[in-house]
Amino acid sequence: MRRDKQEAQAQFTRRSLLLSGLGAGAFAALSARMYGLQVLEQDAYRLLSEQNQFNFRLQPPARGRLLDRFGEAIAENRESYRLMIVRDQAGDPRAALERLSRYMPISETRIERILRAVSRTSRFTPVTVAEDLDWETFARINLHLPDLPGITPDVGEVRTYPRPYDFAHVTGYVQAAPPEAANDDPLLLHPGFRIGRTGAELQHEDRLRGSAGQLKVEVNATGRVMREIPEQSIPSVPGQDVTLTLDARAQRTAMEALGDQSAAAVGMDVITGEVLVMASTPSFDPNAFVLGIGTEAFASLNNNPYRPLFNKATTGLYAPASTVKVMSSLAALEHGVTDPEETIYCGGSTRLGNRDFHCWRRQGHGRMNMHEAVKQSCDIYFYEMANRLGIERYREMMLSCGLGQYFDIGLPFPRRAEGLVPSPAWKRSRRNEPWTTGDTYNVGIGQGALLASPLQLAVMTARIATGRQVTPTLTRATGAAPDFASMGWNAEHLALVQHSMSGVVNEPGGSAYWPLGTRGLDLDGLEMAGKTGTSQVYSITTEERAAGVRDQDDLPWRLRNHGLFVSYAPVSAPRYVVTVVIEHGGGGTRAAIPAQAILRDLVRRDPSNARPDMLASAARPTTEG
Repeated sequence: MRRDKQEAQAQFTRRSLLLSGLGAGAFAALSARMYGLQVLEQDAYRLLSEQNQFNFRLQPPARGRLLDRFGEAIAENRESYRLMIVRDQAGDPRAALERLSRYMPISETRIERILRAVSRTSRFTPVTVAEDLDWETFARINLHLPDLPGITPDVGEVRTYPRPYDFAHVTGYVQAAPPEAANDDPLLLHPGFRIGRTGAELQHEDRLRGSAGQLKVEVNATGRVMREIPEQSIPSVPGQDVTLTLDARAQRTAMEALGDQSAAAVGMDVITGEVLVMASTPSFDPNAFVLGIGTEAFASLNNNPYRPLFNKATTGLYAPASTVKVMSSLAALEHGVTDPEETIYCGGSTRLGNRDFHCWRRQGHGRMNMHEAVKQSCDIYFYEMANRLGIERYREMMLSCGLGQYFDIGLPFPRRAEGLVPSPAWKRSRRNEPWTTGDTYNVGIGQGALLASPLQLAVMTARIATGRQVTPTLTRATGAAPDFASMGWNAEHLALVQHSMSGVVNEPGGSAYWPLGTRGLDLDGLEMAGKTGTSQVYSITTEERAAGVRDQDDLPWRLRNHGLFVSYAPVSAPRYVVTVVIEHGGGGTRAAIPAQAILRDLVRRDPSNARPDMLASAARPTTEG
């Protein structure tokens, strides 16, 4: 009995020692692990802990502004209040949106659109719920944020265009990056970020965009931001401002002068080549595109017969009509096929084969020398000049003056608006027909297949006004004005053509004298020079005339002729060029009125850095021969 008791006691002692050893071993292992976690791996686990407590939020950069030549903002940024949803924090996104609808209206259609966007993105990527909220709604949502897990308020910037209709075709607009362009770039995926889609916004995207930063924030278990830690953040780098050559006030003058017509105007500085005015009417509001334009609103713009989305100043192509007669005169003098005093009789028409080619003045002009032919825009005279020159020599002059050329002014075009200067080879390849003298007649008065944009006509006028190879630009550069090369024309010939253009405006009988000549520029006697043009769209038939259709005003708008006017000022020292095209405007004299208003404004606002020697050199073209 005693022996059994001793054995039991020994067994208990052995078990106690074993258990104690196991406990001591377990405690030692636990202590070692705790030492490793708290001492040896302290830095690594502190980082993981901080990642649970702190987040980095992408900070989109402020977009650079677009400025006019005097520093006036034509595209800038304003504060915008928005709400976003993050699927990872919201749980059930639909339930989160339905909770949000208690505090602000959200339609079922909008909810479905948001849910589709949520399903297409990462569970950590925020999706925009509402944008550009008013302060009252934004404050109410912030007040109830504890009841709205997954809903994140944000204060950012949105692009705005202070005078949208004046500059829409130049600035273009910004929109959210399309999925195919985002390419997993966190900045492009940010719901508040916009990129340039058209115009200068697209052309200068790299300079305007800037670089994103990261804001460190402390969050609670639901992901709500408790505080921001800017001292441990990476600041964003704002985009650069881009200065364009436009004169904002002159642009406004142009838009007001063109009014509600379907029209375009281009104004240039002939010394620098800077485009000061680029107007296209009617216009549109680019602000409507920034946050997403509705289908109906876009369809209304796209289907408008006046084409408000289309930049007529750069990509509109029109038969230049009688504006080309100044080039015809210069080419005839340069090639010696006439002299300024030779007269040609205009009886109202001329016969070619079995066809009559008419002058715009049915009763004719009588005998015309070159000066009077340009001044009164006699078609018969220029049929003869075109015939003497031949299409190749005439075409050479038009190409050298800028027609048929693409000018990269710093705007992305949906298509290269090179226009067309036709040739025998072109006609044969296009229509499989030979070139005829009748084709030369038509091109000689700016009709037929000949096409040019208002920008090209501005370049043509600038080169004739200065005798230099003026090239346009829309981005302002610093430093000295460019030294454009000479066109190589005879100085006397050029002076004769310039004098004729002055006669169009300033002499009785000139085609623009009646609307303009008695007033000039109204600036201390300064005069302007110009040339009218009427681009035929439709020919009134004999049957229509018999039915009472007598002139352009009797036709539907879409069948009326285009009105064109090219001009420069001052005559004594050319500095500014303005071209105007009024679609279906009926005639060139109507286009002269807005051109005069724009030129007057440009001359009046001549910048102080326009040196007198620069003005004088423009009046004395450098020529050869």
